[in-house]
This record gives sequence, structure tokens and C-alpha cells, in this order.
Amino acid sequence: MMSKPFISISIRRLAISLLLLVSVSASAQFKFFSLQKDSIPLFRGFAVSFDLAGLAMMELSDYGQYEGALRINLHDEWFPIAELGYGKASHTDDPVTHIRYETSAPYFRIGIDKNLLKQKHGPYRFYAGLRYAYTSYKVDLSRDNFKDPVWKWDTGFGVKDEQCNFHWLEVALGADATIWGPLHLGWSVRYKRRISHNDGIIGRTWYVPGFGVNSDTRLGGTFNVIIDI
Repeated sequence: MMSKPFISISIRRLAISLLLLVSVSASAQFKFFSLQKDSIPLFRGFAVSFDLAGLAMMELSDYGQYEGALRINLHDEWFPIAELGYGKASHTDDPVTHIRYETSAPYFRIGIDKNLLKQKHGPYRFYAGLRYAYTSYKVDLSRDNFKDPVWKWDTGFGVKDEQCNFHWLEVALGADATIWGPLHLGWSVRYKRRISHNDGIIGRTWYVPGFGVNSDTRLGGTFNVIIDI
């Protein structure tokens, strides 16, 4: 039979181990959210950026977006950010259905990035971030009239200005580097997750401004020109 002193010692050791584990976990979380201590001031200015990837998609495909962002620099470590854009699509479905999809609308994202590099104040940054995004947009669907091969009646149809909205989250991973003076170039990879939506009566919308093509692929990206102010 186990003695009472042995049980008491075991309980004390377990309690001490749990306290140490909680202390280490809390210390790690505090370290992640705390600012690096040095002589650099907290507020380091603003930066504006423009996404070239969405612009290239607009020119080379039947959808894309114009997008800019305003970012606050806190100690070269935390970067609250607001991204504003205008997305549009004019897409004709496969040769069988000939359904035409059109939409254009503004969108926004708000979030924050954290510089993960140990040397925060150097010319390079590697960051992780989170965004909340929203857009409200209208969709036009149309199909030209043509004769049904059996019944010989017109089979065209259309939906005009169907009101839709879309909420989503994005997890970002990216980097940027100083090119010259206030000029930076950077990129980001985004994982997108829809959290709420309303597609009206048309079912699943083909393209969502700011989110992209509404398919099973949830990855996206940006390539940014960044200017410090």
C-alpha cells in the first residue's frame, strides 16, 4: 500500500510541473505579443502599397482587381493595415452553356501583420498576418436567345442586378525588401476562408470581388509596390 507521504510528494511534484508549464506558455505568448525593447520609437510612419498581381490578372484574363493599401508601422514589428480595392469580372462560360457572368464592386480588408524576423529594423521583413474582408456586389447573368432544337422556342434567360454579399477571413504569409530609399517590393500568399455569404437567387456566384474565383481553391496572392511615407 502506498504511504501518505509518497502520495503527498507526488501531488506536490505534479502541481509544480503544471505551474511551470503554465508559466512557460504564458511567457511565450507574452513574448510574441510584446514589442522588442530598444531605442527605436513606437510609431515609425505610414506606407502605401499597390498590388500588381491583380492588375496583371485584369489585363490578361476576364477577371481581376485594382487594389491599394494603407499600413501603419509600429516599431517595425506590428503593421495594422487596411486594403481597399475594386474587383470586376466579365466571363462567358464554356461553349455548351454560353452563360455570361458580369460583376464589379468595391471591397475592403482590415487586419494586422507581425514581422517575424529577429532583426526587426533591417531592410527585410518576413511576416504573418490576419485579415477580415467584406464586399457587397451585384451580379448579371445572361444567355443569348437561341431556338430549342426540339421544341423550337427561345431558350435565352437573364438575371439583372442580383444583390449578393460575402464575408471572409484571410491568413497571410509574406515578405518585403527595401529597394531604394522609401521604395519596397513585396509579396504575400493568402489562405482564404468564407465565413458568411448571400448569393441571392443565382446559387453560387462565379467570381467575388476581392475574394476571386469562387471555387474549391482558397489560395491567392499579391505582389506589391510599397512606398514609405
